[in-house]
Amino acid sequence: MTLERLILWMDAAARPGPEAMAVDEWLCETARQPVLRVYHWSGDWGSIGCFGRLADARAALPGLDWVRRWTGGGSVDHRRDWTYTLVVPAGVPLASMRGAESYRVIHQALATALAAEGHPTHPAGLTPTAAGGLCFVKPVEHDLLAGDGRKLAGAGQRRNRAGLLHQGSVALPLAVWDDSAARARRLAAAMDGCFVENEFQPPAEDLRGRIARRYGNREWTARR
Repeated sequence: MTLERLILWMDAAARPGPEAMAVDEWLCETARQPVLRVYHWSGDWGSIGCFGRLADARAALPGLDWVRRWTGGGSVDHRRDWTYTLVVPAGVPLASMRGAESYRVIHQALATALAAEGHPTHPAGLTPTAAGGLCFVKPVEHDLLAGDGRKLAGAGQRRNRAGLLHQGSVALPLAVWDDSAARARRLAAAMDGCFVENEFQPPAEDLRGRIARRYGNREWTARR
């Protein structure tokens, strides 16, 4: 996989769910070249896909605060995962691929990164959707599986005129930030061997607006 001019952003700020999702939306709308963002959460958060049912997520994973993502996919417990976001602007070939193909290509790069740290995986085939929409209960096509069939990685995607937003979760948490950075660099290298690292500063007022309109809005969270 080649993503020319990829920027790796190790977002060291631990953010609550609504802010984390607002940053991704802002990045998708403003990035002018591909960006891989790796981050962690402040608090006990779970996220549900844009079309997921909040009641199902709460019943299956009690005790979490919930935020609705802008992307699809199932419900994810972010207390026990490693999360990343890939933003690909319109005009870059990966952003123009069909959903299943871009999902496959990105997960091929992730499989390379995980294998390098001793976690070999293989892609899932077509399977039925999991009851209740739990992302890691049953895999969908091109998710990454361990040798024993456990799902190790999944994601949700959204496309708009700005490009592709891919929000990924890996069920192999890393407690030490330096270890997380090492995995992020392996993933970035698998996507673009000449990636660069940079920091972004999302405007606070912009994030507050997105949180108020969507990710921190109870009506948005409970819409299904």
